[in-house]
Amino acid sequence: MSDEHPLLERARQAPEASGVYQFLDARGRVIYVGKAKHLKKRVLSYFLRSLQARTAAMVARARRLEFVVTSTEVEALILENRLIKQHRPRYNITLRDDKTYPYIELTTGETWPRALLTRRVLDDGNRYFGPFMGHGMAARVMELIRTRSQVRTCAWELKADGTLPRPCLYFDMGACLGPCVAGLTTPEAYGRAVDEVALLLDGRHQELKPMLDAQMWAAAERQEYERAGRYRDLLRALDELERGQHVELAGTGSVDVVGVEGDGRDASLVVLVYRDGKLVDKREFHFEGIEAPADGALLSEFLPQYYEANPAVPERVELPVRLEDAAVLAEFLASRRGRKVTLTVPRRGTRARVLELARDNAREAFRLRFRHPRQEGDRLAGALADALALPAPVHRVECFDISHTGGEAQVASLVVWERGALRKGEYRSFNVRVGEGADDAAAIAEAVRRRYRRRIAESAPLPDLVLIDGGPTQLAAAAAALSEVGCPAPAAALAKRLEEVFLPGRPGPLHLVEHDPVRLLLQRIRDEAHRFAVTRHRRRRKARRLATQLLAVPGIGPHRAQLLLRELGSVDGVRTASHADLTALVGARAARALWDALHGKDIPL
Repeated sequence: MSDEHPLLERARQAPEASGVYQFLDARGRVIYVGKAKHLKKRVLSYFLRSLQARTAAMVARARRLEFVVTSTEVEALILENRLIKQHRPRYNITLRDDKTYPYIELTTGETWPRALLTRRVLDDGNRYFGPFMGHGMAARVMELIRTRSQVRTCAWELKADGTLPRPCLYFDMGACLGPCVAGLTTPEAYGRAVDEVALLLDGRHQELKPMLDAQMWAAAERQEYERAGRYRDLLRALDELERGQHVELAGTGSVDVVGVEGDGRDASLVVLVYRDGKLVDKREFHFEGIEAPADGALLSEFLPQYYEANPAVPERVELPVRLEDAAVLAEFLASRRGRKVTLTVPRRGTRARVLELARDNAREAFRLRFRHPRQEGDRLAGALADALALPAPVHRVECFDISHTGGEAQVASLVVWERGALRKGEYRSFNVRVGEGADDAAAIAEAVRRRYRRRIAESAPLPDLVLIDGGPTQLAAAAAALSEVGCPAPAAALAKRLEEVFLPGRPGPLHLVEHDPVRLLLQRIRDEAHRFAVTRHRRRRKARRLATQLLAVPGIGPHRAQLLLRELGSVDGVRTASHADLTALVGARAARALWDALHGKDIPL
């Protein structure tokens, strides 16, 4: 980065302490938030070393640089996370999936508490139970409360004395004590029902069961059989709830295992959630257009945001790579959990296999999200246009190649790529009619001319790019043929030797890096055109040589050779035909000569 950047002097004046820094654009919008143990060293690194493309674009756009000093690195991490959530900076890896784990809220701040399902934990005096691993388990517990307890689950804001004229259906079912109607219950009785639900949600089932059992028998002695049946059903439901899920054992304790996959532009992360040795949940997150590798830096940005939104912090987090700020992150997670949290990178044994499972899930999630042919095609369409300096996205490419053997049986192939997929039903081949000898440029010109003269005459769609397998000579021939027939499609050529891209009007070739998606796409299309050309050339050469073999027989001219191949399919078919079949087709004299030529022995009697 040049010393002339307007923020360089500001970076030199940065505090020599831990804290948070913010880059802002010319309009005062926060475009990046970062944390640092030493602010001055960190921000100077943006101006004194080479940067990744995305980071370089951010620095080029930045016009203001602000700092907030903190006492510790953990405070800096917490503040960074809050500022990212507040400003949603363009160049940060922002966790846009706001889904959190569900909780069950018991509104103990109300006169007549109720139970409800929520995903927001507020400091409002109510009690929150959870988080539950996935909505299914939370919904199951809520249904248990709704049908087997006597605590209300409605949305009514009730007054202390109960002012409604009559209770709802849940009262008639015995699933609510009816505090909405004066005189149906007392604060003491309703309080005992709330305590039962609190014990249930706290998981203190061993304390709850004797209470329910005693109340069941007491209700039975009073001949209140419906109420006794409710307590019986609740006890059975508790037994079923305690059995839990039977899933594959993967270890002990509470563990989150993280897998990550990306291609330098997009990334997917998967978190496998294990509790008490059971896989209870899987979370997926996708980041599009981040222009950054799927490495430790991505995880360092993702994990604080993830656990800020989902406070179900485990005792151990297993990662695919070590993080530079692992100690700071562990301290932050410990503050969220209230106990120690360990970050590990398993290398062997069962834990390594579970980590590989997370990686496999991340790869599959990435493939399904970012490798869908249509979506990938749309993305590559824009990348092709940018790389080749074309005015519009390239959704359709038609590629030509020539195959021959010393000029014999020249064939031009045409393959079509459209919106992420090769369209094999639209492949075409041309038997080249130019003069004898190997003249690839003339053959390319003939094929291009014939293809687009017909497409224009039929008002058929034209490609966004014509790709030629070859160098500047073949490109010039194709461009001349396109101009001759009035086809406006741009052309480019890809040479095999150095994988150079040639463009009309460009003095030298375009060199794309080895793993550039555009280069890989052009190679894929070119290689498919080459394969198709070679296949068609070999087929034509074989047919010509077989036909020549028949024409060498006395009495077999072009008409009879064509008749034999049409009726018998091939020279092998002619060879396996009986003498009688040959006689029926070409006569006795020609059939005898043909038999002798193909078999070299007398006709069997």
